[in-house]
Amino acid sequence: MGEGVLWDAARGVVWFVDIKQHRLWHYDPDTGSNSFTEAPGQIGWALPADNGMLLCGLQDGLYVFHPELSTFEKLAAVPGEPAANRLNDACTDPWGRVWFGSMDDTESAASGRFYCFDRGEITPAGPSGITITNGPAVNAQGDRIYFTDTTAQKIMVANLTPDGVGEARPFADTGALFPDAYPDGPVVDAEDHVWTGLYLGGRVARFSPDGELTATIDMPARDITKLAFGGADFRTGYVTSATKNMTEDDMALYPQAGSLFAFDAPVAGFAQTRVRIG
Repeated sequence: MGEGVLWDAARGVVWFVDIKQHRLWHYDPDTGSNSFTEAPGQIGWALPADNGMLLCGLQDGLYVFHPELSTFEKLAAVPGEPAANRLNDACTDPWGRVWFGSMDDTESAASGRFYCFDRGEITPAGPSGITITNGPAVNAQGDRIYFTDTTAQKIMVANLTPDGVGEARPFADTGALFPDAYPDGPVVDAEDHVWTGLYLGGRVARFSPDGELTATIDMPARDITKLAFGGADFRTGYVTSATKNMTEDDMALYPQAGSLFAFDAPVAGFAQTRVRIG
C-alpha cells in the first residue's frame, strides 16, 4: 500500500511509505538507491521536521523518526481516536503546522476526521465522520486547504489563516467525472491547481482553483494513491501506487503496480515547509 510520497528538498530524497507492510521508504534519485526501515506499526506518512528528524503518523499516534539511527520514538497519541482507526495522510502549511487525517482501518466505519498538530498540541480541525480521509493539501500562499473524502468521491476546500481553518465547502465531485475511481492523496502545484491520485482510476487528475478538471495523466498502475512534486526545480512528479486489492489477473494487466513512479511534470510544485516541532 504505497502512500505518503514527499520530496525532502534538504536531503534531495523522496520519502514514502508502505502502510500495510509497516515500511518507511527512502529513495535517492541521484544514486538510484531505494531502501526502507521497518516501522513499529502501520505508517501513513513521514514529514521532515525543523530539528532534522521526521514526524510520522502511525496507527496509534505520532512518532519521531531519527534518520541517522533508523529508530522511531513515540511522541503522542491522538486524543479520542478509536483503537480501530489509523492515521492515513498529512501535509504541512507555511507556518509549519501539520494537518492530518484518521480513518477506520477496515474502511467501513465513518469514524475518521482531520486534526492539526501545532508545536506539540493536537486539536480536531476540519471535517469529521469520514470513512477514508485523504490529504489534506495546502496551497503555496497558505490561504486554502483541501480535504478529501475518498469514499464519497469528493474533495472539499476551506479557507486557512495563521489562526486556524474555516468551514469546509465542496470543491470537486470526482465521482461525476470518474464514476469508478476514488480521489486519493492530493497536492497543490505552484499555479494553485490541485492534483489528486485516482484509486481504481489509473491516473492523476489536475483541477483548477475553481474545481474544474484541466488535465489527466495516465499511470502504469491501477490504484494511484499520492503525488508529490520534487527535484531541484520541483518539476518531477513522484507517484505512489498500491496492490492491496488486486487479483492475479489485475497484476497481469498492471505488472508495475505497487511501484513508485516519476514523470516530467508540465508545471512546477513548491517546497513544503518543515514541521515545526516546538
